[in-house]
Amino acid sequence: MTVIPTPDLMSIAANLYRLRIPGGQAHALNSYIWVGADGVTLIDAGWPDSAELIAAAIESVGKHRSDVIRLVLTHFHDDHAGSAAEIAEWRPGMVVAAGKADSDVIRGRVTGEMPTLTEAERAIHPGFERPPMAPPCRVDLELTGGEVLPVGRAGARVISTPGHTPGSIALHLIDEDVVLVGDSVAEFEGEVILGVFNSDRGSLRRSAATLASTGATIAGFGHGDVVGAEAAQRIAAASDPFA
Repeated sequence: MTVIPTPDLMSIAANLYRLRIPGGQAHALNSYIWVGADGVTLIDAGWPDSAELIAAAIESVGKHRSDVIRLVLTHFHDDHAGSAAEIAEWRPGMVVAAGKADSDVIRGRVTGEMPTLTEAERAIHPGFERPPMAPPCRVDLELTGGEVLPVGRAGARVISTPGHTPGSIALHLIDEDVVLVGDSVAEFEGEVILGVFNSDRGSLRRSAATLASTGATIAGFGHGDVVGAEAAQRIAAASDPFA
């Protein structure tokens, strides 16, 4: 029998929760749960074995897996889209949304772009030979940036953030003053840093500047702890320790 751990949940704004998904010190990651009047929106789907933990987290905030009406994937990597195909079957009509340039990778139609590793990145991840792709999942809604999804009181504006992957996206929950950045930026040991294992580092730097331009107070990252104050300023000053 598979034992599901107690969900590690943190409320970061009214109706918005961060779920920490374990995977070892270097590989723990985050998914985000928005509880709205019309249902639940899930941002990122964790590893391929994360579905039951995510379902338990949704139940712990008083909802059920069948209440998930929308799954937004920030990019195609297997630690963020791993359980998407399983989660997409929880409710008929659930909308799976992703960045346009990553959508056919998520669908399994094409191979994802390999990261271009720096020497420092090769040292921490030797033997990186193939892109970290998830089991194929349908994508119902392809996002290019600028769309406003019905998430949060005034909606969540989609931000195109190429660089980590070609189709990486972020969400800016406007009234909540929160930006969910995927893996374009991370928090590590108290510092905000540019993401690692990127397809195009120059594009990533420009995307970080776009994220900073939101002026958001709070930032939720794919990896690392939530920053609850001056998030935009800290993203603007993000270091690049693996350059």
